[in-house]
Amino acid sequence: MKKFQFDLATEEDVIIVNATIEGKFTFRLALDTAATHTTIDSNVLYFSGYELKSSKGEQDIETSNGIIVVETYDIGHLECLGIIKTNFEVQVYDFLAHGITSDYDGVIGLNFLKEHKFCIDIMKCEVSVDV
Repeated sequence: MKKFQFDLATEEDVIIVNATIEGKFTFRLALDTAATHTTIDSNVLYFSGYELKSSKGEQDIETSNGIIVVETYDIGHLECLGIIKTNFEVQVYDFLAHGITSDYDGVIGLNFLKEHKFCIDIMKCEVSVDV
């Protein structure tokens, strides 16, 4: 298993991990074991070179704060925790336009991790992943 250190420096004690789109744009995601899907901020998509007008469509999703509408996109290459997904569908939401500011740019959901064994060791601030 491959091990990755994470930082719990946020006020919410959120597990923050690094991710990369297309091997060139690195950003930070919260590891959210309660999230079924991976969701990223639309600014990350834009800065990664994607056209925001090329959405596959909209979806209503339920969050802890209620229902929101997200756009869906296929990401050519998404890497996080040593896992690489190609042509991977993500949900995209404009965080800033909706007044959301945080130390991270979205969440890695269980759809990204579902084919891998992973273990979160809070005491060591470490995620182990079978890749």
